[in-house]
Amino acid sequence: MELQQFYYDNKIVKNFLYATLFWGVIGMSVGLLLAFMFLFPNLTDGISWLSFGRLRPLHTNAVIFAFVGNAIFAGVYYSTQRLLKARMYSDILSKINFWGWQLIIVGAAITLPLGYTSSKEYAELEWPFDIAIAIVWVVFGWNLIATILKRRQRHLYVAIWFYIATFVTVAVLHIFNNLALPVGALKSYSVYAGVQDALVQWWYGHNAVAFFLTTPFLGLMYYFVPKAANRPVYSYKLSIIHFWSLIFIYIWAGPHHLLYSALPDWAQNLGVAFSVMLLMPSWGGMINGLLTLRGAWDKVKSDPVLKFMVVAITGYGMATFEGPMLSLKNINAIAHFSDWVIAHVHVGALAWNGFLTFGMVYWLVPRMFKTKLWSTKLANTHFWVGTLGIIMYALPMYVAGFVQASMWKQFNPDGTLVYGNFLETVTEIIPMYWMRAIGGSMYICGMFVLLFNIIKTIKSGSEVTDELAEAAPLQKMSKRRLVGEGFHTWLERKPVQLTILATIAILIGGIIQIVPTLLVKSNIPTITSVKPYTPLELEGRDIYIRESCVSCHSQMIRPFRSEVERYGEYSKAGEYVYDHPFLWGSKRTGPDLMRIGGKYSDNWHFNHMYDPQSTSSGSIMPSYKWLITNEHDRSNIKTKMETMVKLGVPYTEEDIANAEALMDEQASQIQQNLYNDPDFVRTYEADKKFAEENGQEFVEMKDREIVALIAYIQRLGTDIKIKEPETSTTSN
Repeated sequence: MELQQFYYDNKIVKNFLYATLFWGVIGMSVGLLLAFMFLFPNLTDGISWLSFGRLRPLHTNAVIFAFVGNAIFAGVYYSTQRLLKARMYSDILSKINFWGWQLIIVGAAITLPLGYTSSKEYAELEWPFDIAIAIVWVVFGWNLIATILKRRQRHLYVAIWFYIATFVTVAVLHIFNNLALPVGALKSYSVYAGVQDALVQWWYGHNAVAFFLTTPFLGLMYYFVPKAANRPVYSYKLSIIHFWSLIFIYIWAGPHHLLYSALPDWAQNLGVAFSVMLLMPSWGGMINGLLTLRGAWDKVKSDPVLKFMVVAITGYGMATFEGPMLSLKNINAIAHFSDWVIAHVHVGALAWNGFLTFGMVYWLVPRMFKTKLWSTKLANTHFWVGTLGIIMYALPMYVAGFVQASMWKQFNPDGTLVYGNFLETVTEIIPMYWMRAIGGSMYICGMFVLLFNIIKTIKSGSEVTDELAEAAPLQKMSKRRLVGEGFHTWLERKPVQLTILATIAILIGGIIQIVPTLLVKSNIPTITSVKPYTPLELEGRDIYIRESCVSCHSQMIRPFRSEVERYGEYSKAGEYVYDHPFLWGSKRTGPDLMRIGGKYSDNWHFNHMYDPQSTSSGSIMPSYKWLITNEHDRSNIKTKMETMVKLGVPYTEEDIANAEALMDEQASQIQQNLYNDPDFVRTYEADKKFAEENGQEFVEMKDREIVALIAYIQRLGTDIKIKEPETSTTSN
């Protein structure tokens, strides 16, 4: 049979590799800055776009979508061409994929520090970027599927299965989680509210981890580990079981992020059951990866590429053991909202995603540039520095989580909380935050070692943009199963059928969990005393979202004695029916704010935002001085309320028409409360004189952003009668 000559597109792979390294340094640097902000909270004092709340989503998005995302594209574009014996379907689509993705990342790097955020975990970008991501992702999928259809290799290797499942599932997750109604160029409200929004978000959030940080990397593992070890995959049958069980089970596990919350019990229990089942396929994949190295352990000792891959697969095994364990209710009751979860997430991110990416880069670059790795010793140095960095990062966070959970739940013999002041639990774990910062510093130092080594390797080689290859053309074959041909063997040569079955597998769990919660009203009982936010409170809530206060404060009191005593009555589903989006949070660096309304004076909140340490000695919360000085733009309030009406919030036409007057009335009352407080910083007259003496335009206190935020905070938890906790809640 005559062989056909063609060229692999190496340029697109190199572009994504360069982007991986560039954004990796950026994302990790921001993460390291955040780690030090726990130790020096006023490190960026007074600079709004460098505040913790605004940088935190920048860090997660940069690491997940910029660093890991570009690594996925690099690995997929390289391996797909060679597994299918075909150049990518369209160079133009490849370029659109690359440049479109980079523009989205740049847009995120600009808008997130400026406070444009939807507040949804791993989905913070606002609606124009959501649309752009969907378009670029479809371009990627189009290129992938079209390449599969013009392949020269009949059977689809296991890595391709995972790439197909990744494309389909991420598209479904992204579109449904980010459904929102715009109220401006960079502002929108989620179409879901409260409990429904929480369920959809963590259906997305958990499965973004599953189908963006896991399934594509499993595909890369199935390609690069056998290549690096020069060994076949340990078990073909195990790879089949691994693939289908993983994509079917994973999609059900999202509710384990919402245990003991206001989510209906049946949804919580489904999440727990499938999370426990998830251990088996996850470990099946880990075992398949590690046993692929059987007989190659001597090579592992000397080859840094394999070292990185072994630790990566081990990290995957650890994270996927811990995930099901954390979904058990008795363990979740301890770990949730604590730094234990931070440790868990970073074992996956630093070891599984980071180290597999590093191993792939060290393997790919010499081959792409027809040379040898410049320094094996430096690569081994990177491995050991990075490994120690992971240990130094994760172990202290596990300890911090255990310490937090223990202190939060301890009672005196008389029934009062031992640590009634939340700050006591914060100051106790500061040494662990120091160790975390040191571990993160070591990890990023390893990244710089890699960067130096790769630059030297590239300079020592020669660039091959189009790599010559040859293969036999694909011959026509019966569409039906041949005699003796297994079903899956037949399926592997039928990409359309494979894609359809994978889509069905991932849709079943989502439909069964989400549809009843969205459509069955009895799942979310209403409370008659719960009313929509006033116009000023709605504006204050948007400021709360802009500053990403949800990164450190939860608004979900679980039905535990310790939480009820500390914060007040546990949360009810009906309290959140007007929350677009929900703000339950996933980490308590500071205390829960669900019942904070009315507990402190307006002046206390004013001082707390200006200088948290003045109200709470030892607090690690940064100051938000710009809220005190910024004039509040309320020009869009009617549009916001009209959008809320479309989402089911019962504002009347009169409410909307009188919105500005209602805001001014409520703001004037807060202003009066501030000036009447004997402990307030200055009088109205002194405030005006201060502005004049400093050449500033005087803005009345009632027209400043801080007043709207105070209005929102003072509203929280006041719609229903609650039992006052015996101990007071203090700031972080």
